[in-house]
Amino acid sequence: MDNNFDSLDINSCAGGILTVDLDALRDNYCRLCVEAKPAKTAAVVKADAYGIGMAQAVPALYKAGCRLFFVAQLTEAFKLRPLLSSNVAIAILNDIQPGVEGITADAGFIPVLNSISSIEAWGTLCRKRRKKLPAMLQIDSGMCRLGLDTKEIKQLIADPKIFDLANICYILSHLACSDTCTNSMNYIQLATLKRVLKKLPATRVSFANSSAIYLGKDYRFDLVRPGIALYGIDPYGAMPSRFHPVIQLNARIIQVRSVPAGTKIGYDGTFLIKRPSRIATLAVGYADGWHRSLSNRGAAYFAAKRLPIVGRISMDSMMLDITDLGRQAPRRGDLVELIGPNQIVEDIARDADTIPYEILTSLSHRYKRYYIQSK
Repeated sequence: MDNNFDSLDINSCAGGILTVDLDALRDNYCRLCVEAKPAKTAAVVKADAYGIGMAQAVPALYKAGCRLFFVAQLTEAFKLRPLLSSNVAIAILNDIQPGVEGITADAGFIPVLNSISSIEAWGTLCRKRRKKLPAMLQIDSGMCRLGLDTKEIKQLIADPKIFDLANICYILSHLACSDTCTNSMNYIQLATLKRVLKKLPATRVSFANSSAIYLGKDYRFDLVRPGIALYGIDPYGAMPSRFHPVIQLNARIIQVRSVPAGTKIGYDGTFLIKRPSRIATLAVGYADGWHRSLSNRGAAYFAAKRLPIVGRISMDSMMLDITDLGRQAPRRGDLVELIGPNQIVEDIARDADTIPYEILTSLSHRYKRYYIQSK
């Protein structure tokens, strides 16, 4: 049997085409560096660089000057290491599991220690190797997620020997409500962190994520660690966004049909056609990250015209009402815009009743991906 896969035009047969602008990613990083000065700026590239592709995003950020990258898990750190030179630090936000301290140290990764038990384990390794291995400590200042809780903070204050055993690069904490600049929780967490810092050995501090950078210099300390803003999303939802859009997504029409009035569309017939209509089916569904909650709510665009989603979104497909475009309507094989000039990620998140983070990190690897850069 002949195998023609190598000559296959993936562009023409892919259900969706995701275009990632690496120049925009770099520009966003550089803007954040200016905003954060004199604090240094790291980059959070967990979850495959928020869905856009770690293998392409990280080298672009390195070219822009980033030398400290944060991931969530040890497995992500191992995927990241081959992409970078030895002068780059990789920190693991979710701590490391018991028993892998040696592997982590051998690889040169920096764990963010989130509990007394992990601090003790790292200290034991430092003693054993007679080396001040790098680490970061996370303080829970009020989010109740990761980091030392009130009891553990007291233990650390009473016995801070980890600062002698290890090279504690930074003390971290994380804001729960920084995307709402007037929320009093921001001030409470800042005050809590400052009280703790006064009782610990002097150490550099990292507190601000994307939105907290804009809360003011008191929140920036020595290092900021933006995530979502790098990928073109304004953390405060400002319109127009102060950041360049990084992605565009287009989906291919795989069928167009005429449907009479009174027809129900899709699973469970949740949409009733009230007039003779033209319905286009797209080769994108919830398996591709197009959330089922967008059923009968979201839209696509063609020639700058809104085409509403009708019926339930399926695993691999969804339907659009293209009737109003008449002879200008798209045909089988044409591409329609899902993310682009007419509909940004924030619009989709609103329609899906979620946040832009979830839209980005849901992007499927079934899309044909194009990475563009000129610098």
